[in-house]
Amino acid sequence: MAVALTAALALAGCGGGEKAGSDGPANLRMTIWSANEAHLKLFNEIADEYKKSHPDVGTITFDPLPFDSYTTTLTTQIAGGNAPDLAWIFENSAPDFVASGALRPLDDTLKSTAEYGYDDLSPATRKLWQNDGKLYAYPFSTSPFGIFVNTDLLKKAGQKTPAELIAAGQWTWDAALAAASASQAKTGKAGLVIRDFDYKGWDNLSTFWTGWGARAWSEDGKTCGFNAPEMADAMTTLHKAIFTDKALPGPGTTADFFAGDAAMTVTQISRASLLKDGGFGWDLVPLPAGPKGNYAVIGQAGIGVLKKSPHAKAAADFLAFLTNPTNSAKLAQFFPPPRQSLLTAETLAKTNPKLKPEQLQKVVIDGITSGVVKPSHAGQAELSQQVRAGLDPLWQPNADVKAVLDGVCAKIQPLLAK
Repeated sequence: MAVALTAALALAGCGGGEKAGSDGPANLRMTIWSANEAHLKLFNEIADEYKKSHPDVGTITFDPLPFDSYTTTLTTQIAGGNAPDLAWIFENSAPDFVASGALRPLDDTLKSTAEYGYDDLSPATRKLWQNDGKLYAYPFSTSPFGIFVNTDLLKKAGQKTPAELIAAGQWTWDAALAAASASQAKTGKAGLVIRDFDYKGWDNLSTFWTGWGARAWSEDGKTCGFNAPEMADAMTTLHKAIFTDKALPGPGTTADFFAGDAAMTVTQISRASLLKDGGFGWDLVPLPAGPKGNYAVIGQAGIGVLKKSPHAKAAADFLAFLTNPTNSAKLAQFFPPPRQSLLTAETLAKTNPKLKPEQLQKVVIDGITSGVVKPSHAGQAELSQQVRAGLDPLWQPNADVKAVLDGVCAKIQPLLAK
């Protein structure tokens, strides 16, 4: 996968994509990670509105790719000559996409679009997607992680809700894991699920270990952080929660919070659309405090235009429409926008009927203000493979946590030092 990513992006960065002879209306395709019906419905409504005033565009197709293999599938498409016109890009592969030359710069298109309001885009949200002063992907979603809570399940287990713990100043990881363990023991359902981790997506564990002050690597990206004392403490706590206290489902076990199968889940507000009306009682709260205090972790996705697209100009123009102030406000119900004018609890609440203003303020607004982005690094594909392989021995009951973490650093330090 790592070799495919490097080769595909190098190929995608060679030459332009606007080809003479592409007669007729442009048919655009955008790869996305979500197959959620509510997400697709809104995307298609915006695309239909765009096509009304753009007869030069025939179809706009949103192509959902599986989350677990999204980047691998995308780069395979690029390497196979089937690159999309636009692509959703995760924060963990942003450095590779941005530096590769595979993406078309967006500044000129966005700045020249009438009433776009380029300066409304928060500079902090643009940073990951810029290179040499140019913006190579629009920071489509800057979404802090929070915890969705099944309050009915916790009450059934005789546990205090996170809201009650927050009011008492006791919302910590110790308290959260204790409640999750008790809930599992008393109801038979899962306690806490870190969504999209499933013992493979290790970078989602940053929503946990950041509370200990741990990092995957140093800020300059040159030194491994997995063997630091803070990481060892965090992973020891997590290992005990999984294998001794049964607070989290073990390897090979799945539980869907939104189907009522878990007491809590760590995820982002885009998943709120999975909550069913008339289902269980629920709440959304910030991540618990760790030994280092309160913190927030952000997932960030960008949308870029592939330079090799035969319709790159039309794709960039559609992206400007998709992310203009009006459509950004519509999309904000799922994907917190980079527009400073929209980042208020009152504004977000207008398009988030399921979430209360105070939930949006504490989880989203405050999280964006203070949060750190999930781990990303040049050469992320190879790094991710090595970290995942290095952590595999940790997911068994008798694992030597320190030895495993030392092993991870032995694998990735040579890559970080390049």
